[in-house]
Amino acid sequence: MALIYLDHRFPTGGLALLPLLLFFSVGTAIDVTRLWRSANYPVRPLPTKIGVAIVVLIASVPMLWPLSGELYPADCPVGRLGWISVGAIVALGLAIGNEMFRYRPGETGAAGCVMTASFTILYIGVPMAFLVAIRCLGSSHWGLAALISLVAATKAADAGAYFTGRAIGRHKLIPRLSPGKTIEGALGGVAASIGVSFAMFHWLIPALTGTPIDYPIWGPIAFGLVCSNCGMFGDLAESLMKRDSGAKDSGNLLPGLGGVWDVTDSLIATALPGFLCFAIGVAGAPV
Repeated sequence: MALIYLDHRFPTGGLALLPLLLFFSVGTAIDVTRLWRSANYPVRPLPTKIGVAIVVLIASVPMLWPLSGELYPADCPVGRLGWISVGAIVALGLAIGNEMFRYRPGETGAAGCVMTASFTILYIGVPMAFLVAIRCLGSSHWGLAALISLVAATKAADAGAYFTGRAIGRHKLIPRLSPGKTIEGALGGVAASIGVSFAMFHWLIPALTGTPIDYPIWGPIAFGLVCSNCGMFGDLAESLMKRDSGAKDSGNLLPGLGGVWDVTDSLIATALPGFLCFAIGVAGAPV
């Protein structure tokens, strides 16, 4: 909350939030690589975590550019989203180069290490980099409001599903992946996300930007549906990998929450769809 206030009060273009994004990105990579190791998958934790950080940092080039004293050039051939691809390719090259350096004739496992590193980098680094893209949308205040809206709508679905499921959940959603999730809980999560989306669009975003926003009447419904359903998909994707590895919690960096991955799993799945909602105007635009 302090970093959000700092970014809003003294517009930093998102720089104030970059350390937080790096913590959650690298923290998720720590959880994922720990899971791979516990399941005896071949993995090189350090290069993998560095690769995830590289994707996020290179994606932040447009955000970091003003530190040079100049505005990011509008005619840059890479654009703003192109840096995400650059970062992903550099990180994958690092993972392959590390195996080339370590390889000794007669040894095996290099291909497996490259594959686990590649998956982790693409699964974590690229979606988290789209949170940078959301923060860089429009003016500084608009980008911040868009980012807060995405996180709020996604996490409202998590909370709504949990409390509704605890209260009235009867019918299991996908018990083979997550025994605790129910259909009633999922519907409660969708309703909570739509309700929070209406609140974001009607009150919070205008308050943060200082101007009303133009959005279709069905925009908050569509945004809430996207955030809730994609968020549940991300949650179940984490459950799939934990079940396959025989793990209950993803890590212990955030005690009581199950790990950093348990916080970011839904955001990883909503980052790109959420960005597209803002990019095409479904989630509104400044007037």
